[in-house]
Amino acid sequence: VQLQASGGGLVQAGDSLRLSCAASGRTFSSSIMAWFRQAPGKEREFVAGIRWSGGNTYYEESVKGRFTISRDNAKNMVYLQMSSLKPEDTAVYYCASSRGPVILSYLRSDRAYVYWGQGTLVTVSS
Repeated sequence: VQLQASGGGLVQAGDSLRLSCAASGRTFSSSIMAWFRQAPGKEREFVAGIRWSGGNTYYEESVKGRFTISRDNAKNMVYLQMSSLKPEDTAVYYCASSRGPVILSYLRSDRAYVYWGQGTLVTVSS
């Protein structure tokens, strides 16, 4: 699986931005697609995840109600719609895919994901 993230940029606080992740190669219907982010000097953290099959979604607490993850199975695309952006959302955002099913308790760990995109930078100015 190859993942290509795009859509990052410089925006102002309160703005919206949509990130896209294109998946190519073999994909697994039982897998989880996720977005992680890493801010300068901080560890990489889970942002949101979605199951290819069924579409169940999961969010990190600080983005609930502001971010929406979605997928287009026909196009092998995953999106992260980000609204009401805050300066603390500034980070490099990565899309990732597991190889198969992931138990809920492991969903937010980056060790659950085998395939990673190259990252796209989101900068939110105050």
